Amino acid sequence: MGEIILVRHGQANSNATTEEDYDRLSELGHQQARWLGEWFDAHEMDFDHVVSGTMRRHRETVAGLGLKADEDARLNEIDYYALSDALHRVKGEPLPTGDTFSSHMPKVFAAWQAAEIEGAEPYHAFEDRVAALIEDAAQPGRRVLCVTSGGVIGMVLRHVLDLDIIKMSHVMLPIFNSSIHKLNVRNGATFMAGYNAIPHLDSPDRAHARTHY
Repeated sequence: MGEIILVRHGQANSNATTEEDYDRLSELGHQQARWLGEWFDAHEMDFDHVVSGTMRRHRETVAGLGLKADEDARLNEIDYYALSDALHRVKGEPLPTGDTFSSHMPKVFAAWQAAEIEGAEPYHAFEDRVAALIEDAAQPGRRVLCVTSGGVIGMVLRHVLDLDIIKMSHVMLPIFNSSIHKLNVRNGATFMAGYNAIPHLDSPDRAHARTHY
């Protein structure tokens, strides 16, 4: 049996208004990554292959884990800022705030899938690249660690669990920074085995570090 371990990056710059400005870990994000690396070491979590997206927040998370990774742009996040701007221009939908983000995301994904908006890339291109990445990572007898972002993890869950686009957005919303998601590879198929685990943040003194953005 093989395993694919997906890790979301640590907390990024949550005060950003552009993708470029968002793409760096906060001080807490660096700490989350270090704690997760310590947890991996304590539990003797060895990996046959480590791969990450090419974004700065992915590279900084890998460094915090104490690992070295090959980079693969297929693990890069969608540009949600570009999609939000496109939805605002095309449909007049207000830009999201902290209070409206949970209702905004399903609208963005529905419009993106329907090709009413495009953003930085077409929806089908995002879907195809994530599917191809998971197919390559699904290697029997090997444990592969993928350091990525919430949108990619959501798309992986869509593929594995056959979620519709609205349900995909719903499972993305609760994903914690530095969380662990596990897939088992068996008999040519990929199965969900774990979702949104944060064992390195379980202790009460780390409650403040359980962040979503």
